[in-house]
Parts: sequence; structure tokens; C-alpha cells
Amino acid sequence: MALPTVAIIGRPNVGKSSLLNALSGRMISIVEPTAGVTRDRVTALIERNGSYFELVDTGGYGIIDSDELTEHVENQIFQAIATADLVLFVVDNKEGITPLDKTVAKLLRKADLKVILVANKADSAGMFGSAGEFARLGFGDALCVSATNNLNQTKLMERIIEELEHLPMDRPGKEVMKLALVGKRNAGKSTFINSIVGQDRLIVSEVPGTTRDAVDVRFERDGQKFIAIDTAGVRKKNKMSDDIEFYSYTRATRSIKRADIVLFLIDSTLKVSQVDKKLAYFITNEYKSCILVINKWDLAKDKADVDDYEKYLTEMLPGLKYAPIAFTTAKDGKNIQSVLDLATEIYKQSTRRIPTPLLNKAIEDISEHRVGGSRKKAGFPKIYYGTQVATCPISILLFVNRPELFDDNFQRFAVNRLRELLDIEEVPIRLMLRKRK
Repeated sequence: MALPTVAIIGRPNVGKSSLLNALSGRMISIVEPTAGVTRDRVTALIERNGSYFELVDTGGYGIIDSDELTEHVENQIFQAIATADLVLFVVDNKEGITPLDKTVAKLLRKADLKVILVANKADSAGMFGSAGEFARLGFGDALCVSATNNLNQTKLMERIIEELEHLPMDRPGKEVMKLALVGKRNAGKSTFINSIVGQDRLIVSEVPGTTRDAVDVRFERDGQKFIAIDTAGVRKKNKMSDDIEFYSYTRATRSIKRADIVLFLIDSTLKVSQVDKKLAYFITNEYKSCILVINKWDLAKDKADVDDYEKYLTEMLPGLKYAPIAFTTAKDGKNIQSVLDLATEIYKQSTRRIPTPLLNKAIEDISEHRVGGSRKKAGFPKIYYGTQVATCPISILLFVNRPELFDDNFQRFAVNRLRELLDIEEVPIRLMLRKRK
């Protein structure tokens, strides 16, 4: 059963994103003085005394977008209103009523929704008196809050729960896995997610850098719940034009860290770049299970052979040699379901508990090979025994004679052999060494 949805609506720069971050207790939406930073619907799962609801941040209504995406932003606002059970209509207590506030009020009256009028930026109790004029908007007295000073946020949360108490707010079922979509700008990440969920959940445009926040999109397939995390397209740091791009990059890397599976989208019409290599390096260092999703394949298949392209990727991104490859055309929804099925299989591998006898047998096999070490260093690497200590990634602790003898060559050999012997060839393995006392 779907959770109640609370949408934050208002004109630009009234503090909607700050309010989402304050109520969720996390930095989810990017907050910047620049108007129009938020474009897509950014969501957060909120829990209050055992009651759950989904809070949705939206772009500022009436923004003149610098990339001519105003219509797209407003469409996302309309969708948020259409699916909301409750609206937080946010106004700026310092600036008073503006013509755009009146326009938003008219829009909400037409929607015939429950509305809590929120006067943000009321940074002290002495500023509450000026909020009286907002009653003229037709939604009763405004609740004065300060998203930055933590003023009256508890009272606002209590009002929200009170308005939603007639709806089921039980703990949602746990999602099967989190999928983070990463890649260069315009690789097709938002289009891919829209294809998965079957609706225009995210703004899709030819304008590079359309997505700025990391957007969690919850969806269900065959009775199972998933979260797809859309991230901002990455480009070289020296080409990041402002703080917004830097924050977007930070959220993209954070999304990789919290994902179960990374879908690394690569534009098949372009050469693998330094940005792609940097992302691959980050994914490898985080020991993340990954699928290389080669998008826009319809535009490249006449020029490239699948086998040749796979060899090319292995050469350019050697750290992700273990990652399976999928070829898609997201705009047509081609092979999207196959990627989701593959992700499910990869997740099973990465969460597998290796039976102790099987692990011991694999370690014995590895121990028989003399790889690494030298007589000059007084010995060869020797493994006494090992144990699996974690999943996702599969983490194996080896008790050895001298950890310094286990050079990179030996560890690469050991990991590759473990993948082969344990039938987990498409996921990363974290190898840890400890001297046996």
C-alpha cells in the first residue's frame, strides 16, 4: 500500500529544499541562494513516532529556468500536486505576499487539497506578527517556522501527522535493493529510470546537467520494491562551473556508496572518457557490484560489434572487468527489464553466504600456488585459514603468516581465483589480511 504523500509547493527561494532537509534530518536537496536549483521531485521517507509518509520537494513555481526547462519543472510540480494527500504551501515571512504567491494559491485552490500554509524564514518569535497578511491567501493562518533555525519544526510535524492520521502510515516494506544510476552528463540516466517506472518521473532534456539532486525513485516490479537513485551527470572538476555542480557531484558519489548495485551508464556514441575512468575507479575502490549499461546502442550498433566493444571496455575500464555488460536503448525501453533482472541476479551473488567447506577448499587451492613473495624477503605468502565476514561486498578475512608478503599480484590472483571457484564471478570481493598470532 502506498504511503501518504506530502508535497512542498511554493515560488522560488522561499526555502522549500531547506524545509525538506530540516524535516528529514538529512541534507537531501541541494540548498543554494540561486533560484531554480531544484528541478525534479526530490523525495524523503519520513518517520515520526512509528508513522511514515513521503515528503516531496519541488521546483519553484514560476521560475525562469536558465536552461529553458521551466515547462518541465512546472510539469513536475503539477504531478506532485496530483499525487499529494497534503500540501505544505511555503511562503517567505520576510518578503510578505507576492504576485507569484497569489498564483500558487489559486493553483492549489483548484486542486481542492488539504493545505498547511507555512511562513518560512520566521527566524525569531518577534517576526511572527508579520505573518498575519498571509491569511489573505485563503488557507487560514500561516504556521511560522524557520527551516534554518529549527523553529517550530516539531509543531509543523505534529500538524502534518494530524492531517494524515486518517490514512494508513505503517512502516513500508523493505526494498529489495537500491540501484544507483551514474554516468556522464546526457548518458540517459533519467530516461532509463522513467522507462523503469513507466512515467515521466524525472525531467529529460537534451540540455546537459538537467538533473542536479540525487533523486530517490521508489517503484515496484512483480511485487518487489526497489529504489532507483538518479544522480547528476559527472564531468571534470576543472569544468564544474559553480557550487551547484560540485554539490551534485558529491551527492552522486554518496549515492554510489549507499547503493547495492551501481548501474554505470555509458553513452555508446562517445568514447570512454577520463570522467568515465574516474567513476569506474571510484566504484572499484568502493567494492560496489556494478553493471555497465551501454545506452543509445541503437545509434552505435551499425558501427560497433558487441564482442569488439566488450573488449574495448575491458581495456579502458580494467578495474570493472568483473562487471557484466548490458546494451540498452532507454528512450525506447529496450532491454530495460533485462537490466533489472540482471541486477537482481548480481545482488544475489553479492549477498551470498559462502559455505565454510567450499571456502576452505578454495583457500586450499589458492595456497598451492606460489604467487608473489620471494626468498629475499624470507618466505612466500602462506594462508592458514579464512572466513567470510560480510556481504555486499563479499568480504573474506585471511589469516596469514606475514601480510606484507601478499603483494598486489597475489591479491589479484586470489580474488580472481575465488570468483571462479565460488561461482561469484560478476561481483567484487574485498580481501582482508591478518597475521595469525
